[in-house]
Amino acid sequence: MKANSQRLRKKIAREAANLLYSGTEKEYKQAKSKAAQTLQSKFLPTNFEIALELDKLAEENEGQARHKRLITMRKEALKLMQILRAYKTLLTGSVWRGTIHHRSDIDITVYHDEPNEVLYILKQNNVKIARTELAIVTKRGKQKGAFHIYAELPAEEKADIKIVPNSESCEKEKCEIYGDKITGISRQKLKKVLKENPTQQFLPS
Repeated sequence: MKANSQRLRKKIAREAANLLYSGTEKEYKQAKSKAAQTLQSKFLPTNFEIALELDKLAEENEGQARHKRLITMRKEALKLMQILRAYKTLLTGSVWRGTIHHRSDIDITVYHDEPNEVLYILKQNNVKIARTELAIVTKRGKQKGAFHIYAELPAEEKADIKIVPNSESCEKEKCEIYGDKITGISRQKLKKVLKENPTQQFLPS
């Protein structure tokens, strides 16, 4: 009975991953609920289980091209981080994790109290800005603001540069997908990764 339950959980996780990969659903919560409903089950896999299936799905569909693109995206991220080297920057998201798929973009967090200053430096360095947005999120009853700069890069990749206050530079949020701390990697660490193991994944063991 336990083996059957495990197989069903895996099947639901795979279906949820399919929904996310195709863009039918954007959020894990909705994807797993829809997948369970489709397969007429009450079992709900964890976000981590779905993420592993999504990674497998991307590898099956994109193969070597995915590896090449990951390296390209990490190099593009490094260029942006070098432009912003005066500030503390971290590469986060799927490009940090090494779990990209065809819908992925580059996520960089910048710790600074003046978003317009970061925007000015990017423009001075001929980074093409698509749009900007001030996003307010509520976590644990507290509101937090982050200024997003969406950029279009020469390698036909897109980047989401999130600027948060310096006061948050020591805070590490828990990842809602993998369950670990979102540490990201610094510019220097990214240089090392690109030199030694450019497709390395950063997943909890």
